[in-house]
Amino acid sequence: MIGNFEQGCGTVEQVASVSCVTELRSAQTSAPSTARHRVVEWADPALSAAAATGRTGLDSLRAIANGELSAPSVAGLLGMQITEVESGRVVFVLETGEHLDNPIGSVHGGIISTVLDSAVGCAVHTMLGVGQGCTTLELKVNFDRALTVAVPFVRAEGRHLTAGRRVATAVARLVGTDGTLYAHASTTCLVFDVVAPDLAAGPATSTPAGD
Repeated sequence: MIGNFEQGCGTVEQVASVSCVTELRSAQTSAPSTARHRVVEWADPALSAAAATGRTGLDSLRAIANGELSAPSVAGLLGMQITEVESGRVVFVLETGEHLDNPIGSVHGGIISTVLDSAVGCAVHTMLGVGQGCTTLELKVNFDRALTVAVPFVRAEGRHLTAGRRVATAVARLVGTDGTLYAHASTTCLVFDVVAPDLAAGPATSTPAGD
């Protein structure tokens, strides 16, 4: 959950998840310690994938938003979560922090791109039926202004634009609580048929539509 970074690592038996600790250290060993610690915890993604079988894209995302299904691992790693879901629209909130910074002290462009990619991809996902999936074919991101820890939270709102049998498009905006625009993006996604995951055999496979 955003803002809930517990100290220590749980075991798989205790929390049905894996925990790791990342540590940032000063490049100058002679300087005073500037170590930071962040605990990252996630659930087995194969279990969520299996539980999503038989649901529409919209139902799956609503289940993630309300906690019925575990969020994808990357959400916990970056500190983002879905806060709003409806047909054709999804909102993510990202908590900024030093762990997301680039060398010049602003949130790394790759992180911003990831959050926007999640917003546009999930907006498309809300339009999918049972047995369908999607993946990014193209992502275009415009960085409008630097984002720093002075802005504790930002909101990425993704909106579906078009949906065909094979291809769908969407757009997203990343804004602060005051409405300031930090970045925006557009995407083209490939829509394909999903093969239900077999937990005993390993990860799910997918077959692009038309193959």
